[in-house]
Amino acid sequence: MSRRIEVLDVLRGVAILGTLGTNIWIFTDPRGPAGALSGLTSLDPVGQTLVFLTNGKFLALLSLMFGIGLELQYQSARRRGAPWPGWYLWRAALLFIEGLLHYLLVFEFDVLMGYAVTAMIVAWLIGRSDRAVRAWMIAVGALHVVVVGLLTVMITSAAPSSTLLFATGSWTDQVLDRITLAPVYRIEAVFIVPLGIVLFLAGARLLRAGALADDAAGRRIRARLMAVGLGVAAPLNLLATLAGPDWFLVDRYLLPPFVALGLLGLITTVAYRLIAVPGLLRTGVTAVGRTALSCYVFQNLVAAVLCYGWGFGLAARWADARPWWVIGAWTAICALFMTLSVCWLRRFDRGPLELLWHRAYQAPQLPVPHSAG
Repeated sequence: MSRRIEVLDVLRGVAILGTLGTNIWIFTDPRGPAGALSGLTSLDPVGQTLVFLTNGKFLALLSLMFGIGLELQYQSARRRGAPWPGWYLWRAALLFIEGLLHYLLVFEFDVLMGYAVTAMIVAWLIGRSDRAVRAWMIAVGALHVVVVGLLTVMITSAAPSSTLLFATGSWTDQVLDRITLAPVYRIEAVFIVPLGIVLFLAGARLLRAGALADDAAGRRIRARLMAVGLGVAAPLNLLATLAGPDWFLVDRYLLPPFVALGLLGLITTVAYRLIAVPGLLRTGVTAVGRTALSCYVFQNLVAAVLCYGWGFGLAARWADARPWWVIGAWTAICALFMTLSVCWLRRFDRGPLELLWHRAYQAPQLPVPHSAG
């Protein structure tokens, strides 16, 4: 495995575990998704600080990683002389189906559906000139800023389900609730498409520019990313967090993408230094990155089993123990999936969902045998 590919696995692993760092507050809230739609206002200062560390930042980092992956697919197709986007659109369609099932059966705030739609759009843009891509990024980015302002007003009128549904309701009741309130729960999936277009294209362009290369040019680019993302955007993001729930969308969708660029630079720099250093943490995070889709879906499923009323019901039972038991739950789930992914990869080269997904992707491309006679 090349050093750059291993760094990409580390980045994906951190992004997947980081998204759980935000989602775990939704799962462990007795109100369920209503807690997220109200801006997590019930958190104490410790909880708010912990949410600040993850909120929106790893979602944006994951978006950058999807863009990098799309660029790698595009480069591979060009090397092979294959048509583009060609079969990549089937990959995106499978991702949409995966996300739809994940939304209906497990989690209201699935991002895979939004990523699938974004990938279909970006697949048509990624091969365009730098000037055209830059124009698209500016236009769509401006649209995203406008939508943030509008939704900041609109989201306060959303009507999520009863708070008792997730504390005591059955799994079937929750599935029906996701179907009934799809326009509310799927706001984020639609909302992240403009942001996703910008971040997908940014990830692709950063890869082309050599931001992930282990050379002097790559280190210079990463230093700039860290200066802007961690030196400027992160303090502003903290101010937005402290400003209260009225700034929730700014706190999650406007400033975190810039912080994510800084995290991309920082994690890549650290990963190159630690790649040759053996360690359980690095090995586990890398394995999670190689089984990212499986870990994303199954970590949410485990959290639902632990927290919801049809499972162990810990969200309602341990409500008074927040935020400390939330930290423990996140740590335990992360450790579980780092361990499971390492064990799985000793026998297989892909995660379980990745294997199913790969077979579904290849199925329509296989030649149909002709009968003799």
